[in-house]
Amino acid sequence: MSIVAWIILGLISGFIASKIVNKRGEGILLDIVLGIAGALFGGWMFAAIGHSGVTGVNLYNIFVSVIGAIVVLVVYHALSRGSRRPV
Repeated sequence: MSIVAWIILGLISGFIASKIVNKRGEGILLDIVLGIAGALFGGWMFAAIGHSGVTGVNLYNIFVSVIGAIVVLVVYHALSRGSRRPV
């Protein structure tokens, strides 16, 4: 996939995952970054269990990317909340 396709897929999956996880977006840049990370993780995760990974921009790949982005967002929120607590 081209860089532009990864950015588009990352934006779409990051936005959808942000709406699912915390009902609001994280900001366009962070949505893209977390969405791309989620697409990579989702592709790896699905390939590890025997399904095809992310190969382009279509509904199946958006689904895979959103699942991966949800996992990445949950981990991101767990780590960022942990660093905000006063010691």
